[in-house]
Amino acid sequence: MTTTVTVRMYNVGFGDAFVVTVRRARQVWRMIIDCGVHAHGSARPLEQTVAAIIDDLRPADPSKPPHVNVIVATHHHADHIAGFALDAWRNVAVDEVWVPFVEDNSDQDAKAIREAQTDTANHLLALLGQRTLGLDPGAWPAALTTARWFAVNSSRNAQATDRLLGRIGQGFATTPHIRYLPEKDPTAQTIPTSVHNVTVRVLGPPRDPEFLKHMNPPAQAGWLALGKDDDPVAHRDQPLFGTAYTMTPADCSRDYPQLAAAHQSLKQLDELDDAGLLAAAAILERSVNNTSVFFVLDVAGRHLVFPGDAQQGAWDHVLADPSSRALIADAAFYKISHHGSGNGTPRDYVQNVLADGAYAMLPWGLVKRWQTTIPKHELIDALQQHHHRVIRADQPVAEPGRVQVHNDLWSQLTLKL
Repeated sequence: MTTTVTVRMYNVGFGDAFVVTVRRARQVWRMIIDCGVHAHGSARPLEQTVAAIIDDLRPADPSKPPHVNVIVATHHHADHIAGFALDAWRNVAVDEVWVPFVEDNSDQDAKAIREAQTDTANHLLALLGQRTLGLDPGAWPAALTTARWFAVNSSRNAQATDRLLGRIGQGFATTPHIRYLPEKDPTAQTIPTSVHNVTVRVLGPPRDPEFLKHMNPPAQAGWLALGKDDDPVAHRDQPLFGTAYTMTPADCSRDYPQLAAAHQSLKQLDELDDAGLLAAAAILERSVNNTSVFFVLDVAGRHLVFPGDAQQGAWDHVLADPSSRALIADAAFYKISHHGSGNGTPRDYVQNVLADGAYAMLPWGLVKRWQTTIPKHELIDALQQHHHRVIRADQPVAEPGRVQVHNDLWSQLTLKL
């Protein structure tokens, strides 16, 4: 019996919003993956995208509410979850919500990582406020403007998170079951769906601090030797700040005694210049990206890969495991990580792991600061050289029988597996 999978990518701008639908005869299973947009890269008001998604979830029976089986909030960046802050979701029935393990308040290790990220974002915003006091925002130095973007994007995004995790009175029309992924039990990383022989395989984020602390790719893994316009932390001492999110003071004293004093207080940031604030904000941005839920939708042995915004640490974790590597090697579909940035998709994955001829979707919208660096042209060229069909949110192009577009609102890939 034929199983049909559709992946609908909404053109939010610089952000992610996907609806995946699996159909087999009368069986239908739907998953939303993220819903957000960057404040400086919006294609349209986010309210319009949310309204379109909810309309697409409405059942044939008008007496029933819009329904989705699973919402995956891959990580708490605003360009991935800001849409869930809107009250329109109160009328949507949701069975389950999946979030990364760092959102679990009952997990002390996870709580420490999340609180370090949130505290640092807040501290950076306070420092930026001090540094720009009295300045018109239009007159801010470019480094400070970008640092603020990173810090705001990496902050808690509390309204959206509270809805997703049921911390407000009425988050959704139903009370969903919350999964914090990956679960500690290694045997629980395969999650069944309501359609026979369709499962979700959870590959990340890694719980091992040795992987989490690798927040940036080594030079040979990137698509270019990045300069400071591409990578504002390339010329600074990255490990000093990066370990603050994955190591305790005791770990730091034991393994890096020369860093212990600096690690004791984030007040060290008060002494940083504008480039230093940007460097710290960029490292923070990457540490949150590396907590992305990374999973494969397995449809009767065919694989669709969704890595969120995973960067080098998470990719190293997946590629180092033979079974995980096999799952992402023969993908029929790949959601391009981190909007096609140079630190989102390892060169090795495209050149040596991913089998030729897949479909790849690029959720991207223009942010002027990154217009020459994201997406990486070398990445897009490499995908096309390996005969992958790249579907861009900003350049919707139909393909008879496979790719459908609706004006500039969404592009949809249909696979019969």
